[in-house]
Amino acid sequence: MNNQQVVIVQGNEACVMGAIRAGCRFFAGYPITPATEIAEAMSRELFRHRGVFIQMEDEIASISAVIGAAWGGVKACTATSGPGFSLMQEGIGYAVETETPCVIIDVMRGGPSTGQPTKSSQQDVMQARYGSHGDYEIIALCPSSVQEVYEMTVKAFNLAEEYRVPVILLMDEIVGHTREKLRIPRRIEVMERKKPLASQEQYIPYQPLPSGLLDGMPAFGRGYNVLVDGQLHDEWGNRAGHDPQVSGKLMKRLCTKITDHIDKLTDVDSLFIEDAKTVVVAYGSVARSAMSAVKMARNNGMKTGLLKLNMLWPFQDGTVTSVCRKSKTLIVPEMNIGKIARELERLRTDDQQIISVSKLGGEMHTPEEILSVIEKVSENM
Repeated sequence: MNNQQVVIVQGNEACVMGAIRAGCRFFAGYPITPATEIAEAMSRELFRHRGVFIQMEDEIASISAVIGAAWGGVKACTATSGPGFSLMQEGIGYAVETETPCVIIDVMRGGPSTGQPTKSSQQDVMQARYGSHGDYEIIALCPSSVQEVYEMTVKAFNLAEEYRVPVILLMDEIVGHTREKLRIPRRIEVMERKKPLASQEQYIPYQPLPSGLLDGMPAFGRGYNVLVDGQLHDEWGNRAGHDPQVSGKLMKRLCTKITDHIDKLTDVDSLFIEDAKTVVVAYGSVARSAMSAVKMARNNGMKTGLLKLNMLWPFQDGTVTSVCRKSKTLIVPEMNIGKIARELERLRTDDQQIISVSKLGGEMHTPEEILSVIEKVSENM
């Protein structure tokens, strides 16, 4: 206990604590249930840490302000829920194309439209991946506990800096409003904003390193000549939307700078996988019920395992296939129509079956509901 502090906080509060710890010093947002506590806490904490908090007129302005702050030299984030997340999509696409590091927190609630402001869902998982137009890759993390909210918020900022990409923290209302124990380590890895290694005279803003990543992150007013524009561009930042070769090269790199590092990015937890004939694949708050159900099934002699997805995008095809290759059945409980189950359908072998356990209406699966599906599968084996 000498190396950590222990507090009782809700997920939204832990998110703010993690963001401040990661070095976030700018927040722009618009109040929306169930993410409002993040804005409220940010308005207090940023003042204490010499940061800037701005309540914007809407979510379009919010993501735009965050992008501007990032180019102004600070780590920045915003927080919202489904309706606001929809409004942010064009700005997120702009952040992808300009390779702007920032963090977008989406505390998911039921939809579509105004939907269920006070109920939970996992309905935004595909919007996080495909919400903006064009071809690109995104990073999206999905915590299932207050502890993971804190840790993944720090990780989101680190990944944004390393890959110069907007990173989405996909929370849900249950995780955001759950109040439980958080252990805050005295030391935690934080990636600081890195200036370009090249001199200002030799700096080419969008010239990739051999890794496909860019050379640090410049800031306006600090000596670097940078053109930031939403149209596809060459390595100097000059518009090249008319040039198929230059445009195609950039679009490909925006994708491969993420997918080429999938092994490094992969983040899953597994339990009782070694001999499992049935594997429950879950994420977010539902993973908590799934873990309880799997433990109950094991106690009843059923060879069942759990695969918990901590990172939803990019989807970890290789890891998921490797972990689940011996299983005959994958059970996928989700608080949506069955969206990640469709991703698993792409990967299943001929003798595997995918069972989507969809639950709509704003309530999380109980362990008993998931256990009943496991029992039916076991009876038919």
